[in-house]
Amino acid sequence: MASSFMTTQDPTETRLEGMSLPASPLFGTDGIRGKAGALLTAPLALQIGFWAGQVLKTYHSQPGAIVVGQDSRNSSDMLAMALSAGLTSAGMEVWHVGLCPTPAVAYLTSISPAIAGVAISASHNPPEDNGIKFFGVDGTKLSDELQNQIEAGLRGKLSESVSESWGRQYYRPELLDKYFQSLQASFPCCESLAGMRIVLDLAWGAAVHLAPKLFEAMGAEVICLHDRPDGNRINVNCGATHLDFLQAAVGRTQADLGLAFDGDADRLMAVDERGRVVNGDYILYLWGRELMQAGRLPGKTTIATVMSNLGFERAWQRLGGQLIRTAVGDRYVWEEMLRQGAMLGGEQSGHILCRHYGVSGDGLLSALHLAALVRQSGTLLGELRDRSFAPYPQLLKNVRVSDRDRRLDWRACEPLQQTIQQAETAMGEEGRILIRASGTEPVIRVMVEATELELASYWSDRLVSAVEQHLAA
Repeated sequence: MASSFMTTQDPTETRLEGMSLPASPLFGTDGIRGKAGALLTAPLALQIGFWAGQVLKTYHSQPGAIVVGQDSRNSSDMLAMALSAGLTSAGMEVWHVGLCPTPAVAYLTSISPAIAGVAISASHNPPEDNGIKFFGVDGTKLSDELQNQIEAGLRGKLSESVSESWGRQYYRPELLDKYFQSLQASFPCCESLAGMRIVLDLAWGAAVHLAPKLFEAMGAEVICLHDRPDGNRINVNCGATHLDFLQAAVGRTQADLGLAFDGDADRLMAVDERGRVVNGDYILYLWGRELMQAGRLPGKTTIATVMSNLGFERAWQRLGGQLIRTAVGDRYVWEEMLRQGAMLGGEQSGHILCRHYGVSGDGLLSALHLAALVRQSGTLLGELRDRSFAPYPQLLKNVRVSDRDRRLDWRACEPLQQTIQQAETAMGEEGRILIRASGTEPVIRVMVEATELELASYWSDRLVSAVEQHLAA
C-alpha cells in the first residue's frame, strides 16, 4: 500500500522543539544508534515511535502489533517506554517482551501477526550508548524506504494523520518461549551435548537468561561468566569484543570450548580448548563445509564482507566453493544472500546468518550449531580450526572521530586519500586496505591485510596517523 503522506510546505520545520538533529542521516546500518541522553533521548524516542506508527499503519491494510524487546542497558527502559508511548499515541498495539536477544525480536515478528519489531540495544557498544533498530513484518531489517519515511516525519517533512483511537501496550514475555523452542528445534536430530563442558560469556547482556538454559537443555555442562543483566557493565571488558576472561576461563576449567556473545546476542565469537580465537570467518568455513557436504548449500556459495580474511576466501575456493563479498553490515550480507539464493553468510565479527533456521544474525543459534559441529566431528574445536585455513596477517584499528559529519565524510579528506593511494601502490597484489566509518560507533575503522605482518603493520600505522591528524584532531 503506497504512503499517503504529504510533504509540509516548510521543509526545514522540525517537530522536535528544543532539539537539533544531525545533518547526516539518523538511520545507519543498524537503525539509530548514539549516546543515550545526547542523541537518544526520551523525547526523540517518543517521536520515533509516533512516526514509526504513522508510517507503518499506512503500509499495512490489516492492523497488527509491534514487538518490542531490549537489552540490559540502564537507558533501555527509558527508551522502550518512550518509544511505546509514541507507538500507542499513533494507535499501534505494542507487545513488550522485555529483556531478550535482538534476534528474538526478529524471529517473533516473523512468525506472529505483528507488522514490525523494535529492538532497544546498541549491540556491542559500551554502556553509555543505545540504539533503536526496526524489523519489518518478515523479521528482516526495515527497508530503507520505510526508514526514510520515519526520518522524514522526524524532520518535519510529513504531515501527521490524527489517530482515531489509542493503542495499548501489553507485557508478553511468554512469547520468548517460542524463540527458545525454535532454537531447540534447529539442533541436529539425535544429537546431544552431554559430556561437553562449555564456558559462556554473556557480557552482562541480553542472553543472560536464555543461553545457559539452552545449552543445559542440550545436555552440556555450562560455566557462565558475566551472567546477570547489568546496565553499568554490559560489554565492558567482556563478551564477544573482549575475549581475555573467556580464554582464561576455558583454560582454568579445562573446557571443550568457550562461546562469547555481545550485549544483544546477535553475534558470536568462540574460543577453542587452547584459548585461540575462532571468529566469524572460521565459523562460516566450518558450518559452510558441513552444509556443503550435506548438499544444503546452493551453488556452494557463501556470502561474506570485505572484512573477511583472504586466507578464508582462498581455502573456501579450494573446496570448490564461491565466496561473494559485500559491504560491512549484516543487512548487506542478507540482501546479497537473497539475490544469490545463498543459505549461509556472515561477518568476521561474528554475525552469522543461516536461512535454513532464521532471518537474522543470531549468536545463540550459531553457538548451538558450532557446538554440534564439534560433537559430530568427534574431535576438538582446535583441530577443526587447524584443518580449516591459515589467515593472512590482518590488522584492524579503530580511530575515534567524534564529529559525526566529518566521520561520515572521510572520503573528502585529501591527505588521507593520498596516504591510501601510496599504500595501495606500495603493497600491490601483496595486500589490501579497507577504510570505513563505523555505522554503529563514533570511530573510523582502518584495516590492512598483507602477506607479511611487517608490511601490514607499517601501512596500518601510516593510515591511522593520517586519520588521527586530519580527522580526529
